[in-house]
Amino acid sequence: MALRGIKVIEMAGLAPGPFCGMIFADFGASVIRVDKTNAVPLDRLSRGKRSIALNLKNPEAVAVIKKLTNQADILIEPYRPGVMEKLGLGPKVLMESNPRLIYARLTGFGQDGPYAKMAGHDINYVALSGILSMLGGSSTTPEPPLNLLADFAGGGLLCSLGILMALFERTKTGLGQIIDASMSEGAAYVGSWLYKSRDLPVWGESRGKTWFDGGTHFYGVYETKDNKFMSVGAIEGQFYKLFLEKLDLNPNDWPQFSESPEVRRRELANIFKTKNQDEWTQLFNGLDGCVLPVLSLDEAPSNPHNKYRENFFKNLDGLWEPTPAPRMSNHTPVKNVDFLETLVGKHSKEILLEIGYTENEADKMILEGVVDESNTLKSNL
Repeated sequence: MALRGIKVIEMAGLAPGPFCGMIFADFGASVIRVDKTNAVPLDRLSRGKRSIALNLKNPEAVAVIKKLTNQADILIEPYRPGVMEKLGLGPKVLMESNPRLIYARLTGFGQDGPYAKMAGHDINYVALSGILSMLGGSSTTPEPPLNLLADFAGGGLLCSLGILMALFERTKTGLGQIIDASMSEGAAYVGSWLYKSRDLPVWGESRGKTWFDGGTHFYGVYETKDNKFMSVGAIEGQFYKLFLEKLDLNPNDWPQFSESPEVRRRELANIFKTKNQDEWTQLFNGLDGCVLPVLSLDEAPSNPHNKYRENFFKNLDGLWEPTPAPRMSNHTPVKNVDFLETLVGKHSKEILLEIGYTENEADKMILEGVVDESNTLKSNL
Protein backbone atom coordinates (compact mmCIF):
# COMPACT_ATOMS: atom_id res chain seq x y z
CA MET A 1 0.00 0.00 0.00
CA ALA A 2 1.58 3.24 -1.21
CA LEU A 3 0.74 5.34 1.87
CA ARG A 4 1.00 2.69 4.57
CA GLY A 5 2.39 4.23 7.76
CA ILE A 6 1.10 7.73 7.02
CA LYS A 7 -1.23 9.04 9.75
CA VAL A 8 -4.00 11.47 8.83
CA ILE A 9 -6.35 13.42 11.09
CA GLU A 10 -9.45 14.63 9.24
CA MET A 11 -11.69 17.22 10.87
CA ALA A 12 -15.19 16.12 9.84
CA GLY A 13 -16.95 18.00 7.08
CA LEU A 14 -18.87 17.31 3.89
CA ALA A 15 -17.82 16.52 0.30
CA PRO A 16 -14.30 17.88 -0.42
CA GLY A 17 -12.63 17.20 2.95
CA PRO A 18 -13.97 13.65 3.28
CA PHE A 19 -13.02 12.93 -0.35
CA CYS A 20 -9.47 14.11 0.32
CA GLY A 21 -9.29 11.90 3.40
CA MET A 22 -10.77 8.92 1.55
CA ILE A 23 -8.04 9.13 -1.09
CA PHE A 24 -5.43 8.69 1.64
CA ALA A 25 -7.37 5.84 3.26
CA ASP A 26 -7.81 4.09 -0.10
CA PHE A 27 -4.08 4.09 -0.69
CA GLY A 28 -3.10 2.75 2.70
CA ALA A 29 -2.90 5.68 5.14
CA SER A 30 -4.41 5.47 8.61
CA VAL A 31 -7.17 8.10 8.69
CA ILE A 32 -8.96 9.21 11.87
CA ARG A 33 -12.02 11.39 11.37
CA VAL A 34 -12.70 13.82 14.23
CA ASP A 35 -16.47 14.15 14.54
CA LYS A 36 -18.48 16.42 16.80
CA THR A 37 -20.50 14.71 19.52
CA ASN A 38 -24.16 14.19 18.58
CA ALA A 39 -23.32 14.88 14.94
CA VAL A 40 -25.83 13.84 12.27
CA PRO A 41 -23.84 11.44 10.03
CA LEU A 42 -24.16 12.85 6.51
CA ASP A 43 -20.69 11.88 5.27
CA ARG A 44 -20.71 9.11 2.64
CA LEU A 45 -16.97 9.11 1.99
CA SER A 46 -15.73 7.54 5.21
CA ARG A 47 -14.69 4.09 4.05
CA GLY A 48 -11.45 2.92 5.59
CA LYS A 49 -11.49 5.62 8.27
CA ARG A 50 -11.98 5.47 12.01
CA SER A 51 -14.03 7.98 13.98
CA ILE A 52 -13.57 9.69 17.33
CA ALA A 53 -16.41 12.00 18.45
CA LEU A 54 -15.31 14.96 20.58
CA ASN A 55 -17.06 17.86 22.27
CA LEU A 56 -14.82 20.60 20.92
CA LYS A 57 -16.19 23.12 23.44
CA ASN A 58 -14.39 21.17 26.15
CA PRO A 59 -10.66 21.91 26.69
CA GLU A 60 -10.01 18.21 27.30
CA ALA A 61 -11.31 17.43 23.80
CA VAL A 62 -8.98 20.04 22.34
CA ALA A 63 -6.13 18.38 24.23
CA VAL A 64 -7.08 15.07 22.61
CA ILE A 65 -6.74 16.61 19.14
CA LYS A 66 -3.34 18.01 20.08
CA LYS A 67 -2.21 14.53 21.13
CA LEU A 68 -3.57 13.11 17.88
CA THR A 69 -1.77 15.66 15.71
CA ASN A 70 1.48 15.28 17.67
CA GLN A 71 1.55 11.70 16.36
CA ALA A 72 0.22 12.47 12.87
CA ASP A 73 1.69 13.36 9.50
CA ILE A 74 -1.28 15.26 8.09
CA LEU A 75 -4.22 17.31 9.36
CA ILE A 76 -7.11 18.09 6.97
CA GLU A 77 -9.47 20.85 8.10
CA PRO A 78 -12.43 22.25 6.12
CA TYR A 79 -13.49 25.23 8.23
CA ARG A 80 -13.61 28.89 7.38
CA PRO A 81 -10.46 30.87 8.27
CA GLY A 82 -10.06 31.48 11.97
CA VAL A 83 -12.21 28.61 13.26
CA MET A 84 -9.30 26.35 14.16
CA GLU A 85 -7.43 29.28 15.74
CA LYS A 86 -10.44 29.98 18.00
CA LEU A 87 -10.29 26.37 19.14
CA GLY A 88 -6.61 26.74 19.93
CA LEU A 89 -5.76 24.34 17.10
CA GLY A 90 -4.32 26.65 14.47
CA PRO A 91 -1.19 25.72 12.53
CA LYS A 92 1.08 27.90 14.68
CA VAL A 93 0.14 25.88 17.77
CA LEU A 94 0.08 22.41 16.27
CA MET A 95 3.18 22.79 14.11
CA GLU A 96 5.20 24.14 17.00
CA SER A 97 4.59 20.82 18.76
CA ASN A 98 5.01 18.79 15.59
CA PRO A 99 7.17 20.58 12.97
CA ARG A 100 6.71 17.66 10.56
CA LEU A 101 2.93 18.13 10.44
CA ILE A 102 1.39 18.95 7.06
CA TYR A 103 -1.56 21.20 7.84
CA ALA A 104 -4.05 21.20 4.94
CA ARG A 105 -6.68 23.95 4.97
CA LEU A 106 -9.44 23.32 2.44
CA THR A 107 -11.81 26.25 1.94
CA GLY A 108 -13.94 27.87 -0.73
CA PHE A 109 -11.98 31.08 -1.21
CA GLY A 110 -8.65 30.55 0.54
CA GLN A 111 -7.24 31.80 3.83
CA ASP A 112 -7.20 35.51 3.00
CA GLY A 113 -8.74 38.05 0.64
CA PRO A 114 -12.10 39.90 0.52
CA TYR A 115 -14.17 36.69 0.23
CA ALA A 116 -12.14 34.50 2.57
CA LYS A 117 -14.67 34.41 5.40
CA MET A 118 -17.79 34.30 3.23
CA ALA A 119 -19.98 31.20 3.02
CA GLY A 120 -20.27 29.50 -0.34
CA HIS A 121 -20.87 26.28 -2.22
CA ASP A 122 -19.54 24.60 -5.34
CA ILE A 123 -21.67 26.73 -7.67
CA ASN A 124 -20.28 29.94 -6.13
CA TYR A 125 -16.67 28.79 -6.34
CA VAL A 126 -17.06 27.75 -9.98
CA ALA A 127 -18.79 31.06 -10.72
CA LEU A 128 -15.85 33.02 -9.28
CA SER A 129 -13.35 30.90 -11.20
CA GLY A 130 -14.74 32.03 -14.56
CA ILE A 131 -15.46 28.47 -15.61
CA LEU A 132 -19.20 28.50 -14.88
CA SER A 133 -19.70 31.15 -17.58
CA MET A 134 -18.76 28.52 -20.17
CA LEU A 135 -21.01 25.70 -18.94
CA GLY A 136 -24.53 25.09 -20.22
CA GLY A 137 -26.53 25.46 -23.40
CA SER A 138 -26.95 28.57 -25.52
CA SER A 139 -30.59 29.04 -24.54
CA THR A 140 -30.14 28.40 -20.82
CA THR A 141 -28.45 30.07 -17.91
CA PRO A 142 -24.97 28.73 -17.05
CA GLU A 143 -25.29 25.32 -15.38
CA PRO A 144 -22.64 23.65 -13.18
CA PRO A 145 -21.76 19.93 -13.55
CA LEU A 146 -23.46 19.05 -10.26
CA ASN A 147 -20.91 19.78 -7.51
CA LEU A 148 -18.02 17.89 -9.09
CA LEU A 149 -15.85 20.71 -10.36
CA ALA A 150 -15.04 22.72 -7.23
CA ASP A 151 -15.87 20.36 -4.35
CA PHE A 152 -14.15 17.30 -5.73
CA ALA A 153 -11.84 18.12 -8.66
CA GLY A 154 -10.65 21.58 -7.61
CA GLY A 155 -11.13 20.87 -3.91
CA GLY A 156 -10.56 17.42 -2.44
CA LEU A 157 -8.45 16.05 -5.29
CA LEU A 158 -6.12 19.04 -5.67
CA CYS A 159 -5.81 19.30 -1.90
CA SER A 160 -4.60 15.70 -1.81
CA LEU A 161 -2.10 16.55 -4.54
CA GLY A 162 -0.78 19.46 -2.47
CA ILE A 163 -0.44 17.22 0.57
CA LEU A 164 1.46 14.60 -1.41
CA MET A 165 3.84 17.24 -2.74
CA ALA A 166 4.38 18.46 0.81
CA LEU A 167 5.08 14.89 1.94
CA PHE A 168 7.68 14.59 -0.81
CA GLU A 169 9.31 17.88 0.12
CA ARG A 170 9.39 16.77 3.77
CA THR A 171 11.66 13.88 2.78
CA LYS A 172 14.26 16.53 1.90
CA THR A 173 13.63 19.20 4.56
CA GLY A 174 12.21 17.17 7.45
CA LEU A 175 9.56 19.86 7.87
CA GLY A 176 5.85 20.03 7.23
CA GLN A 177 4.01 23.03 5.82
CA ILE A 178 0.60 24.65 5.48
CA ILE A 179 -1.50 23.85 2.40
CA ASP A 180 -3.91 26.67 1.48
CA ALA A 181 -6.33 24.86 -0.85
CA SER A 182 -9.05 27.11 -2.30
CA MET A 183 -11.84 25.40 -4.22
CA SER A 184 -12.37 28.47 -6.38
CA GLU A 185 -8.69 28.57 -7.32
CA GLY A 186 -8.70 24.80 -7.79
CA ALA A 187 -11.66 24.97 -10.17
CA ALA A 188 -9.87 27.65 -12.19
CA TYR A 189 -6.71 25.54 -12.28
CA VAL A 190 -8.63 22.48 -13.47
CA GLY A 191 -9.97 24.78 -16.20
CA SER A 192 -6.50 25.94 -17.31
CA TRP A 193 -7.01 24.57 -20.82
CA LEU A 194 -10.20 26.60 -21.20
CA TYR A 195 -8.30 29.78 -20.38
CA LYS A 196 -5.32 28.94 -22.56
CA SER A 197 -7.18 27.66 -25.64
CA ARG A 198 -9.54 30.54 -26.32
CA ASP A 199 -7.81 31.22 -29.63
CA LEU A 200 -8.74 27.77 -30.96
CA PRO A 201 -11.78 27.30 -33.22
CA VAL A 202 -13.28 24.65 -30.92
CA TRP A 203 -14.91 27.35 -28.81
CA GLY A 204 -17.06 29.04 -31.43
CA GLU A 205 -18.87 32.26 -30.71
CA SER A 206 -20.58 31.66 -27.37
CA ARG A 207 -21.67 29.12 -24.75
CA GLY A 208 -23.72 26.35 -26.37
CA LYS A 209 -22.07 26.98 -29.74
CA THR A 210 -18.76 25.22 -29.10
CA TRP A 211 -17.59 21.78 -30.13
CA PHE A 212 -18.24 20.41 -26.67
CA ASP A 213 -21.61 21.76 -25.56
CA GLY A 214 -24.08 21.36 -28.40
CA GLY A 215 -22.59 23.53 -31.11
CA THR A 216 -21.78 20.56 -33.35
CA HIS A 217 -23.55 17.40 -34.43
CA PHE A 218 -20.51 15.14 -33.98
CA TYR A 219 -20.13 15.72 -30.23
CA GLY A 220 -23.19 15.31 -28.06
CA VAL A 221 -25.80 13.04 -26.54
CA TYR A 222 -28.68 11.52 -28.50
CA GLU A 223 -31.80 9.80 -27.23
CA THR A 224 -32.52 6.25 -28.37
CA LYS A 225 -35.73 4.41 -29.22
CA ASP A 226 -36.04 3.06 -25.67
CA ASN A 227 -35.65 6.52 -24.11
CA LYS A 228 -32.03 5.97 -23.15
CA PHE A 229 -29.02 7.83 -24.52
CA MET A 230 -25.83 7.43 -26.56
CA SER A 231 -22.75 9.65 -26.30
CA VAL A 232 -21.04 10.70 -29.52
CA GLY A 233 -17.54 12.19 -29.62
CA ALA A 234 -16.41 11.72 -33.23
CA ILE A 235 -14.07 14.72 -33.37
CA GLU A 236 -11.11 13.47 -35.43
CA GLY A 237 -11.70 13.09 -39.16
CA GLN A 238 -11.05 9.35 -39.27
CA PHE A 239 -13.39 8.74 -36.36
CA TYR A 240 -16.08 10.93 -37.90
CA LYS A 241 -15.83 9.03 -41.18
CA LEU A 242 -16.31 5.69 -39.40
CA PHE A 243 -19.21 7.16 -37.43
CA LEU A 244 -20.97 8.12 -40.64
CA GLU A 245 -20.27 4.72 -42.25
CA LYS A 246 -21.98 2.87 -39.40
CA LEU A 247 -25.00 5.14 -39.82
CA ASP A 248 -25.05 4.49 -43.58
CA LEU A 249 -24.50 8.17 -44.26
CA ASN A 250 -22.52 9.54 -47.20
CA PRO A 251 -19.57 11.68 -46.04
CA ASN A 252 -20.02 13.90 -49.11
CA ASP A 253 -23.49 14.80 -47.87
CA TRP A 254 -22.35 15.18 -44.27
CA PRO A 255 -19.36 17.54 -44.06
CA GLN A 256 -18.05 17.52 -40.52
CA PHE A 257 -18.10 21.28 -40.12
CA SER A 258 -21.56 21.96 -41.41
CA GLU A 259 -22.91 25.45 -41.70
CA SER A 260 -26.15 24.15 -40.20
CA PRO A 261 -25.16 22.12 -37.10
CA GLU A 262 -28.65 22.50 -35.62
CA VAL A 263 -30.15 20.83 -38.68
CA ARG A 264 -27.62 18.03 -38.56
CA ARG A 265 -28.28 17.48 -34.85
CA ARG A 266 -32.00 17.14 -35.52
CA GLU A 267 -31.32 14.66 -38.29
CA LEU A 268 -29.02 12.59 -36.10
CA ALA A 269 -31.56 12.75 -33.30
CA ASN A 270 -34.12 11.15 -35.62
CA ILE A 271 -31.64 8.46 -36.67
CA PHE A 272 -30.74 7.51 -33.10
CA LYS A 273 -34.44 7.20 -32.30
CA THR A 274 -34.65 4.25 -34.70
CA LYS A 275 -32.74 1.80 -32.47
CA ASN A 276 -32.54 0.85 -28.82
CA GLN A 277 -29.48 1.68 -26.76
CA ASP A 278 -28.31 -1.96 -26.79
CA GLU A 279 -28.55 -2.06 -30.58
CA TRP A 280 -26.46 1.08 -31.00
CA THR A 281 -23.97 -0.20 -28.45
CA GLN A 282 -23.51 -3.44 -30.37
CA LEU A 283 -23.22 -1.59 -33.68
CA PHE A 284 -20.31 0.52 -32.46
CA ASN A 285 -18.76 -2.02 -30.10
CA GLY A 286 -14.98 -2.29 -30.59
CA LEU A 287 -14.91 0.43 -33.25
CA ASP A 288 -13.30 3.87 -33.29
CA GLY A 289 -16.55 5.70 -33.92
CA CYS A 290 -16.37 7.21 -30.42
CA VAL A 291 -19.93 6.17 -29.59
CA LEU A 292 -20.80 4.65 -26.20
CA PRO A 293 -23.95 4.30 -24.10
CA VAL A 294 -24.80 6.75 -21.33
CA LEU A 295 -25.01 4.45 -18.32
CA SER A 296 -26.78 5.09 -15.03
CA LEU A 297 -25.02 4.61 -11.70
CA ASP A 298 -26.79 1.25 -11.42
CA GLU A 299 -25.82 0.17 -14.94
CA ALA A 300 -22.15 1.21 -15.01
CA PRO A 301 -20.82 -1.65 -12.80
CA SER A 302 -22.34 -4.23 -15.18
CA ASN A 303 -20.69 -2.85 -18.31
CA PRO A 304 -18.32 -5.50 -19.76
CA HIS A 305 -15.29 -3.22 -19.76
CA ASN A 306 -15.96 -1.99 -16.22
CA LYS A 307 -16.45 -5.59 -15.05
CA TYR A 308 -13.22 -6.74 -16.70
CA ARG A 309 -11.24 -3.89 -15.13
CA GLU A 310 -13.07 -4.29 -11.79
CA ASN A 311 -13.76 -0.58 -11.86
CA PHE A 312 -16.44 -1.00 -9.18
CA PHE A 313 -16.71 -3.16 -6.07
CA LYS A 314 -19.53 -4.04 -3.68
CA ASN A 315 -19.37 -3.03 -0.03
CA LEU A 316 -20.92 -5.05 2.77
CA ASP A 317 -24.23 -3.24 2.23
CA GLY A 318 -24.25 -4.74 -1.26
CA LEU A 319 -23.86 -1.30 -2.85
CA TRP A 320 -21.50 -0.53 -5.70
CA GLU A 321 -18.64 1.93 -5.22
CA PRO A 322 -15.91 3.09 -7.64
CA THR A 323 -12.56 1.36 -7.19
CA PRO A 324 -9.75 3.78 -6.23
CA ALA A 325 -7.79 5.24 -9.13
CA PRO A 326 -5.21 5.47 -10.56
CA ARG A 327 -3.81 1.96 -10.44
CA MET A 328 -0.29 1.38 -9.22
CA SER A 329 1.74 -1.73 -9.95
CA ASN A 330 2.89 -2.03 -6.33
CA HIS A 331 -0.44 -1.10 -4.76
CA THR A 332 -3.48 -3.29 -4.30
CA PRO A 333 -6.58 -1.10 -4.59
CA VAL A 334 -9.56 -1.56 -2.32
CA LYS A 335 -11.50 -4.65 -3.42
CA ASN A 336 -14.19 -6.66 -1.69
CA VAL A 337 -13.95 -4.07 1.04
CA ASP A 338 -14.68 -5.42 4.50
CA PHE A 339 -15.86 -2.19 6.09
CA LEU A 340 -18.89 0.05 5.86
CA GLU A 341 -19.27 3.79 6.25
CA THR A 342 -17.74 4.76 9.58
CA LEU A 343 -20.24 5.56 12.33
CA VAL A 344 -19.75 8.70 14.40
CA GLY A 345 -17.66 7.90 17.47
CA LYS A 346 -17.34 4.22 16.67
CA HIS A 347 -13.63 4.08 17.52
CA SER A 348 -13.47 6.76 20.21
CA LYS A 349 -12.18 4.64 23.09
CA GLU A 350 -9.91 2.58 20.86
CA ILE A 351 -8.23 5.77 19.61
CA LEU A 352 -7.87 7.25 23.10
CA LEU A 353 -6.07 4.14 24.32
CA GLU A 354 -3.91 4.17 21.21
CA ILE A 355 -2.59 7.68 21.82
CA GLY A 356 -1.70 7.06 25.45
CA TYR A 357 -4.77 7.52 27.63
CA THR A 358 -5.45 4.88 30.26
CA GLU A 359 -8.63 2.83 30.39
CA ASN A 360 -9.84 4.83 33.41
CA GLU A 361 -9.08 8.17 31.73
CA ALA A 362 -10.91 7.13 28.57
CA ASP A 363 -13.96 5.91 30.51
CA LYS A 364 -14.02 9.15 32.52
CA MET A 365 -13.98 11.30 29.36
CA ILE A 366 -16.80 9.25 27.86
CA LEU A 367 -18.82 9.51 31.07
CA GLU A 368 -18.32 13.29 31.25
CA GLY A 369 -19.30 13.84 27.61
CA VAL A 370 -15.87 14.94 26.45
CA VAL A 371 -15.92 11.98 24.10
CA ASP A 372 -18.90 10.15 22.59
CA GLU A 373 -18.72 6.42 22.04
CA SER A 374 -22.44 5.72 21.63
CA ASN A 375 -22.03 3.95 18.26
CA THR A 376 -25.81 4.07 18.02
CA LEU A 377 -26.06 6.78 15.36
CA LYS A 378 -27.11 5.19 12.10
CA SER A 379 -25.29 5.75 8.85
CA ASN A 380 -28.35 7.24 7.18
CA LEU A 381 -31.13 9.56 8.19
